[in-house]
Amino acid sequence: MSSAWENFFAATLVLASAGPIKHRLAEAFREHLADLEEDELPREIRDEFTSLSSTLSCVRPMRGETAVQATVRKMSDSEAGGCAVRIVGMLGVLARLQAAQRAPKLRAVGED
Repeated sequence: MSSAWENFFAATLVLASAGPIKHRLAEAFREHLADLEEDELPREIRDEFTSLSSTLSCVRPMRGETAVQATVRKMSDSEAGGCAVRIVGMLGVLARLQAAQRAPKLRAVGED
């Protein structure tokens, strides 16, 4: 899971950088998330990631662009912002899962 966490964290850093949201979204997805395989992700975010991937690649590209670039180009800034929020939300789920794995497990010990 750390690889997925690292990819989502890197994508979130791109989303938080300067520039137009549509450019940041396309770059974040292309550079850090597009190549993730579903089985690399925890089941808690698989459906959401698959849905986001479909949302970001539903427009047929023109010559010289990718489906993600074409789709994001057709989005409003508000729609692009919504996709960015979904990415940050998935990072939050990954962070909680990672924290839960690191938390020490306490057990009750009976008195003798």
